[in-house]
Amino acid sequence: MKSININPPTWLRKNKLVITTGVLSFCFNLPCAIAEELKEDVEELVVVGSLIRQTDYKTISPVKTYSRELISESGLNTPADLLQGVGVTGGGAQINNAFGGYVTAGGPGANTISLRGLGASRTLVLINGRRLAPGGTRGELVSSDLNVLPNALVDRIEVLKDGASSIYGSDAISGVINVVTRNDLDGFTIEGDFNDPTEGEGEQTRLSISGGMSEEDFSISGSFEIYERKELNLQHRDWTRCNQDLFRDPDTGESADFIDPVTGKSKCYTISGTGSNGVTINTIGTQSITATNYLTLGLTSPVVGAPGSSGTTFNRFRPNADITTGLVGFEGVGGGSNNINVRDTFEYDMLRENLISPTTNYNGFVQSTYKLNALGDAKLYAEFLASRRESSQTGYRQLSLDYRRGSPVIPSNLAFGNFGADQGTSEGSRVGVRAFIGFGNDHSEQNIDYYKPTIGIKGDLEFIPEWRYDAYFSYAKSKGEYSIESFLIDKITNASNVVTATPNVNPNLVRNGLTCNINLTNSNEKCIPFPMLTADVIGGDLPEDFREYIFRDVVGSTKFYEAVYSVILDGPVLTLPAGQVQTALGLEHRKQKINDIPDANSINGNLYNFTSSAITAGKDEVTEVYGELQVPVLADIAFAEKLNINTSVRYTEYDSYGSDTTYKAGIIYSPVQWISFRGTQGTSFRAPALSEQFQGSTTGFQSATNDPCNEYGNKNNPNLVANCTAELPGQPQFQANRGITVFSLGGGETGLFAETSDNLTYGIVLEPEISDSTQLSLAVDYFDIEITDGVSKAGYSNILERCYTSLDFSNDTGFCRLVSRDPVTSQLFVSNAFTNLATQISRGVEASLTIQQDFGPGYIFMDLIVTRYNSQAEKLFKDDPLQENNGTIDNPDMGASLTLSYTFSDWRVSYGLEWISSMDSNEFYEADPKEFDLSVPSYFEHRMSVRYMGDGWKTTVGVRNLTNEIPPAISTGFENRVGNSSLYSGYDYVGRELFVNFAVEF
Repeated sequence: MKSININPPTWLRKNKLVITTGVLSFCFNLPCAIAEELKEDVEELVVVGSLIRQTDYKTISPVKTYSRELISESGLNTPADLLQGVGVTGGGAQINNAFGGYVTAGGPGANTISLRGLGASRTLVLINGRRLAPGGTRGELVSSDLNVLPNALVDRIEVLKDGASSIYGSDAISGVINVVTRNDLDGFTIEGDFNDPTEGEGEQTRLSISGGMSEEDFSISGSFEIYERKELNLQHRDWTRCNQDLFRDPDTGESADFIDPVTGKSKCYTISGTGSNGVTINTIGTQSITATNYLTLGLTSPVVGAPGSSGTTFNRFRPNADITTGLVGFEGVGGGSNNINVRDTFEYDMLRENLISPTTNYNGFVQSTYKLNALGDAKLYAEFLASRRESSQTGYRQLSLDYRRGSPVIPSNLAFGNFGADQGTSEGSRVGVRAFIGFGNDHSEQNIDYYKPTIGIKGDLEFIPEWRYDAYFSYAKSKGEYSIESFLIDKITNASNVVTATPNVNPNLVRNGLTCNINLTNSNEKCIPFPMLTADVIGGDLPEDFREYIFRDVVGSTKFYEAVYSVILDGPVLTLPAGQVQTALGLEHRKQKINDIPDANSINGNLYNFTSSAITAGKDEVTEVYGELQVPVLADIAFAEKLNINTSVRYTEYDSYGSDTTYKAGIIYSPVQWISFRGTQGTSFRAPALSEQFQGSTTGFQSATNDPCNEYGNKNNPNLVANCTAELPGQPQFQANRGITVFSLGGGETGLFAETSDNLTYGIVLEPEISDSTQLSLAVDYFDIEITDGVSKAGYSNILERCYTSLDFSNDTGFCRLVSRDPVTSQLFVSNAFTNLATQISRGVEASLTIQQDFGPGYIFMDLIVTRYNSQAEKLFKDDPLQENNGTIDNPDMGASLTLSYTFSDWRVSYGLEWISSMDSNEFYEADPKEFDLSVPSYFEHRMSVRYMGDGWKTTVGVRNLTNEIPPAISTGFENRVGNSSLYSGYDYVGRELFVNFAVEF
């Protein structure tokens, strides 16, 4: 027997739909009645989740298939948009273009897919059944970037929501995504997609050309496309223009937000806590000025507080030319009993930050086959995937400048300042005044080139009847360059050392009679000294040459390589009364290599208020042997229409950590044709990614207030008090004045090994034969995935807590091995390496319903999928209690997706709905709901479209987010927020969009 492709004629392809039953329906996105007519022509096919070719389309594991038509009819431009939707993810959070300003795997601009809420690193992505290697920038590359997929040539996307490491190897813990390309092209097609938000900005455009030809012994097809997404900024949407705290008075229910004295309303962009997103600007910091010491500081009267301030003690001031007493030209905005939000925390440049970051993607894909008429009727096949992503992000930066005491650029009325030594960039000199300046917007860019050539041969094993072979070699390379704009510590330090220029100083090094007091070894090197500390400078009006001197482009590069050698044999081993026992045997060898080289300034820790990064470089190899066996036990007898058993096992040998074995066993039983019971149980694993093994040390900084020994004499934990007393004897009121330095690095040297999981699914599939005009399919599946020894970082706060509350407080035991304290300055240092720590659980039920009903001149089609999580729990340490996240913000316990359409003649009218259940984090954070908004209602997003199919052309027009639903608001201080909403991919940040797409065939 030979495997063939389903190539229905054009008039049939016009009626493609999304089909899904929880099994992979033989319909392959065609009305099932039509597919049944084609069934006689199809002998065998391969479904994601199995290596065995079969005519039986009912699968043991839950599989869902999406057609390319659904992408266009839903107003989506890319496979990433479809895969990150609620129907696939059940509402789980995803990484998309809204995360451009955050540290994410793959770097800014990457789009990834996470199934069952378990993270993108635990979802395996395939293209035509073969691995899609990671791509992106920075050292943390652990998952595939969906931006590289060739949308124009996608035929269907198969989603397996079940562990499958015994079939596919590492990473297939929560599921597998298989993108299948079209190979039936004859002629060429021009396509275009356009999305235009009704509120403006954030437009999307995709243009593509695809084509091919097919002869008896030769076929070739390919596509090229350009996708552009324009930026959408915070200023472009009402709900992001004024980020508020949203606190309430528990007694009255009225707003308890800080009231801005300027507007008389709740202040925008405060600095109250996590997600408030404000920052101190247009302000200077000095030593405290009080009602009793102002005379000793050279002032003739007490300082004047700004509107909204309280008390007489201030150490933060902002310029005000109307102030003629006290600190002339300045009013107090902080210090003493003042709310820190009295000071300026917002300027309009903050609203120029990206809400959705822009990108331009170029994708090309070519595939070809050639029949050899030899080697068992073999076919040579080849594929070449090429992609380039040009993405960027716009952020906002504050600049803190430490003006040294006695510096000639400090005006005389501020010369009293005396902060202390060893602060900021003063090289140990005493600081007179610190200026908190709103510097403005910064920009980062990424250019990633991704290539994936594949060549293979498949055919019949002539010496073993009915057996086939498939051998291929695939090579993937991702090459990225990334740049950020950053302040350089050495330049700021040089510039802060200002003296009056003497006559012998090179005039090129003098600004306004001032120069830098440093030795310049290179005569061409220049140092631009700090500008005079004026109201304009404090307000962000800095000399252009000074900005260019301290603020530079910082450029790094990332390369990732993966080579795969694979051989698969499959065929029958014997014949039983119920049918043939089928098996598949395989051998695979993979090589991976990463080399991330940050800018030298990053490596040397010369980025001001940015983490430093070392080189991440390493490689790994794996050899795997695997097999799958499918046994038909019963067939076509009373109470046993079918009973099949499937087992698979894979042995893995990694160079990095050693060997591992995974297995999976499954059963499907159909007592009668219209009902099936199925279940699987097995194990999966994820090998540590190269970045998790070899990540170079990255230095970050945390506030000194997080030191567990701060005022340890007032703490209630006796272990902590005893340990802090041992380390800081006689200092019960110790106050840390230096930030905590956190070093993050890979765990390869500490014996990092693979994480494993136990997977269980079982369910029921109903496909009753109602009538020739009515088709119905319902699948309900329970899933249970538990990950142990998960690869994770403990987190600096957990490390400090575990160390300082431990019974055995020692620098060489337990988590205290990761902590050290400078004996002179008392500064804390924490090593936060990847290690095997976490346990993570995902349990729930998923139901999928498909109905097709003839009605009038056409037919109605409905596809509904509902996911209900019973548990989304995790813990970092084995002796920790499980932390249940189910139903909390960003972790909805339910999600649903509905597609409803009516097709008649050449028309189709479609309606779609995505629903995310209400979420509540009050209990999780032990927050009083009378004071905080930490619960959100259900979220609904509607879409509608109309499609017309002409002779050789088609077009679709529609609306996404029909009701212009905006994300619900929550209080600040608990979650990362965008505007007043949580940072969560399940919400639509763009708003209502009009869309149109077309395709013309030639």
